[in-house]
Amino acid sequence: MNNRARRQSSPSYELINPKEHSSILYREHGFPDPLVCWHYHKEYELHLITHSSGKVFVGDYIGNFYPGNLILTGPNLPHNWISHTEEQDIYPERDMVVVFTDDMIQTARNVLPEFTELDTLLQRARFGIEFQGNDTIGEAHRLMQKIATSSGLECLAHFLSIMSLLAKADRYQLLSSEHYLSIGGERNQQRVNQAVNYIFDHYHENLSLEEVAEELGMQPTYFSRFFRQATGRRFVEFVNSLRITRACDLLAHSDLPITNICFEVGFTNISNFNRHFMALKAMTPSDYRKLAGVARWLA
Repeated sequence: MNNRARRQSSPSYELINPKEHSSILYREHGFPDPLVCWHYHKEYELHLITHSSGKVFVGDYIGNFYPGNLILTGPNLPHNWISHTEEQDIYPERDMVVVFTDDMIQTARNVLPEFTELDTLLQRARFGIEFQGNDTIGEAHRLMQKIATSSGLECLAHFLSIMSLLAKADRYQLLSSEHYLSIGGERNQQRVNQAVNYIFDHYHENLSLEEVAEELGMQPTYFSRFFRQATGRRFVEFVNSLRITRACDLLAHSDLPITNICFEVGFTNISNFNRHFMALKAMTPSDYRKLAGVARWLA
């Protein structure tokens, strides 16, 4: 697992400088990159993965991502994509990103009533939206490429096309829960980032709350409250969710026996693994593997 990007000490609040004479900003991230951390900003961000796979964190949501992962995050919603890589792996172009502000949308909405068509989409974005369907993702990719190579009114026209596309999309998943509460302040966000990174590196081991608290220089009781408020989940729930998410990845994309997967992701006995899997996925690991196989065949 590559840790270079996650060990950077860059601020968790990302200040995005607007592009002159443009109401939207397009950019591309590679991996590793200093911006790959648990961070938030006041802008909306449409994020399309083009290379690599790994774990995505949005608010209190944990999931897997692959090329074609398309997510819209709203203002001040913490998020992070961490690619699974070997130490020497580098992705010069991992993702495509379109950034825009709520101020821009609301200003346009005041004079152009058509912008009210985006209200529901932007309300959902407060929780993070993962869009599904090859047609939607393929068209979004095409339009983001147009945004990347254009400017002025032409660029704005492509942006409006992609927003209209997403507003009409009926295949999507809301990610973070209503109960998620972000802790404000740069120092707190840095500590959350440090905790999440440490957990991500060690979740497959016999990881304890006390160990992570010591890593952050906190008392376990205080860290427990802090972590729950910051992520919307208790420490054990967060770790087990990460383990089950990794297990789903292995069930769907490997031939490892289920018992091996259980220990690979950090559980110490199969009955505990099966119980947590059923609680989070409402099916057994073997049923999930069968369903994943059918989904691949249909695709």
